[in-house]
Amino acid sequence: MSALAVDIRTPKFQLFSTGLKQLVNSILLALSGIFVAVFLWWLGTSPLLNENTILASFAPDACLGALLQLLQTGEIFTHVIVSLQRVLFSLLFALVVGIPLGIVVGLSKRLEKATSPLFQFIRMISPISWMPLAVMIFGIGDAPVYFLLTIAAVWPIMLNVSAGVHAVDPRWITLANSLCATRWETVTRIIVPAIVAHALTGIRLAIGIVWIVLVPAEMLGVSAGLGYFILDTRDRLAYSELMAVILVIGLIGYLLDLSARLFIRHVVHHRKNAST
Repeated sequence: MSALAVDIRTPKFQLFSTGLKQLVNSILLALSGIFVAVFLWWLGTSPLLNENTILASFAPDACLGALLQLLQTGEIFTHVIVSLQRVLFSLLFALVVGIPLGIVVGLSKRLEKATSPLFQFIRMISPISWMPLAVMIFGIGDAPVYFLLTIAAVWPIMLNVSAGVHAVDPRWITLANSLCATRWETVTRIIVPAIVAHALTGIRLAIGIVWIVLVPAEMLGVSAGLGYFILDTRDRLAYSELMAVILVIGLIGYLLDLSARLFIRHVVHHRKNAST
C-alpha cells in the first residue's frame, strides 16, 4: 500500500498541484467576471429599476428563454451553419490571395516600396464602406458577402506573411544560394516553413475581423445567416430573440478565436520540440 502512495514532496506532484491551482484560479476569475457582467445586465434591464417595458425584453431571463426556444426548434442552427460557411470560404479566398502576395512582397524590396503606401491606404478603408460598390458589381446574394469578408481578411494575412518573410534568418537564404537552390526551392523549403507562425497569427486576426464584418455584410439581401436573423428579429420586434442571437454571435466568435489560439500554440510547441 505504501508503494502505491503518492509522495506529495516529489517535484512532479508539486508541479502538477501548482498547475491545477492556477487553472482553478483562472476558471474562478473568469466565472466571477461573467457573474458581474450578467448582474450589470440584469440591473440595466430589470423592471424593478426601469419602467421601460421594452428593456424587459432584453433581460437575461427573457433572453435565455428565447435562446432555449431557438435551440429546441433548431431555427438558429441553420443561420449559424450558413454564416460559418461564409466565413470559411472567405478565409480560403483570402489565403489564396494573401499568402502568395505576402511572400512576393516580402521577397522584393522594390515591390514592397512600390505597393506599401497603396496597400496601407486600402487596408485602412472599412470593409463596410465597400458595401454599395459590392452590390453594384455583384448584385444581391452571397457574392457581395464573400467579397466583403475576403477584403476584410486578406490584409492581416498578407501583412503578417510579409513580416514573416522579413524575419527569416538571412543566413538561410545565403546558404540556399550557395547550394545553387532555385527560387522555387528557396521559397518552398526555407521561406514557407519559416513563416508558418506569422501566417497563423494573420489567420487568427483575420478570423476576428471577418466575424465582426459578417453581421453587417449579411444584411445585403441574403435570406439566411446570423446578420439576416438580426434584421428579422428586429422587424418582428422579437427583442428577446435578438438578444439571444447576439449572445450566440459572441459565443461562436469566442470559440473561433480560442480554437485559433490553441492551434497556434500547438503548432509552435510542436515546431520547437521538432527543432530541439
